[in-house]
Order: sequence, then structure tokens, then C-alpha cells
Amino acid sequence: MAKDGEKGEWKEFIWNPRTREFLGRTASSWGLIILFYVIFYIFLAGLFALTMYVMLQTLDDHKPTWQDRLSTPGMVIRPKADEAFEIVYTVQRTESWDLYAQALDKFLSPYNDSVQAQKNHECTPDQYFQQEDSGDVKNNPKRSCQFNRTILGNCSGLHDRYYGYQDGRPCIIIKLNRQSVKEDSEKIGELVYYPPNGTFNLICPLDVFSQVNYSQPLVAVKFLNITTNEDVNIECKINANNIPIASERDKFAGRVSFKLRINTIN
Repeated sequence: MAKDGEKGEWKEFIWNPRTREFLGRTASSWGLIILFYVIFYIFLAGLFALTMYVMLQTLDDHKPTWQDRLSTPGMVIRPKADEAFEIVYTVQRTESWDLYAQALDKFLSPYNDSVQAQKNHECTPDQYFQQEDSGDVKNNPKRSCQFNRTILGNCSGLHDRYYGYQDGRPCIIIKLNRQSVKEDSEKIGELVYYPPNGTFNLICPLDVFSQVNYSQPLVAVKFLNITTNEDVNIECKINANNIPIASERDKFAGRVSFKLRINTIN
């Protein structure tokens, strides 16, 4: 009998035919609650939309309002075989270095002269490519200068499709800005830079947020007679008067280190 009573109470709580209440509330009570929450959530949605609208009015479509980044640009090398920054191969074994040549081909394809001519502007050498705003009228988006693959000379892959890997004189591509190469200097041997001296022309800016189709400038380093059958530790770093090297936040800022080992079979 007790179970029948409890069952009856539950049925009456769900729907009470005498008071016409559903889950303890009348239709008018449920209507007021639903109306309150509809108005409440419409208000929240409107407040969110207004907040987003006001925030978006403060943003520039081409340049971040706030920049939480290091003042020193980062550097990377290509080809990059793995996370260990090691380039290791055997000259006589094509399969050990062919992947490096393919990686460089893929990386440099956007720098083909024909692609650059279609996308970017042919700037005057040794001059900043000024694209000033006119008062409140922003000159955006700004055009980018060409950085042609041919600038990399013997490391462009145009004259030597294997980038020197087949004869133990490999090319390494480095981004960004001017750099010097050091470490294990007695093993490195003679180097050739492309462009000459590992420098970039004034047409290559660092502030590129407003530039479309920007092609990041590169430096190629060709190792002419590096010591073989030994690990050679190499460090490349930025060398510029207006760019600090390292910082308290990142002691590796503005530099990149990697190991190069070229094996030969006698």
C-alpha cells in the first residue's frame, strides 16, 4: 500500500488534474519563467555582441593592436629533417640525402622568379620600399618586394638540383636577416654565402603585418670543405645593430644551432 501511495504522489507531482499543475507549476507560472529566461538570454547575447563590436572597432585589419612577442626575430634552418636539428647523410648513398634535396625544392618553390613576378613588386635595391599612409587613409594592404630564388646562386637548386649534397658540399637555407656562422670553426672549412656576406637588402622589412604575399628573406650557406665523418656543431645568429641577441625571456632568440655530419665511404 505504501508503494501505491508513493506512486500516486509522483503521478500527482508530474501532473495534478485538480490544480492543473505540471511539475508543481501552473501554465501561467511556467510561461513567466520561460519568458524571463528568454529575455535574460537575449540580453546576454546582445551584451556579448555589443562587446565584440566595440572591441573589433579598436582592431586594425593589418596590424595587431598589442604585440606580445620577442623583439628579436626567430631563425630556422632548411632542410629540417627532425626536431633534433640534425643533418646527417652519407655521400655515396643517394637515399640518405635525396630527401634533403626534395625538402629544399618544396621549400623554395614559392621563391621561383615567375611566382614572385606574379605576386610581388620589383623594388629598387638599396632603398626602403616606402608605402606611406595618407593621413587617416591607410595604404593597406601594402605590396611586398620580390625575393627571387636566383638570389641564392649555387644554393638555389637551379644550377645544381641536389644542392651540393651529392658531393659533400651541402647548402643550408636560413631564415631570417643577417647572420654569422660559428662553432667548431676548425671543422667547418670554407663557406660561401648567398646573398654575398649573408646580408639582406633594405627592401626586406621585418614589420610585415600589412604586406600581402610577403616572402620571408633567406640566406643560403654552402659548406665547401667541411670535415667529414665527424659531428660538426654549427650555430647561426643574427648580426644587426638594431636587433638584440638573446634575452631573459629566451636565451636562444636570434640564433639557431644544428649538427651537420657528412659521412664518406672510403
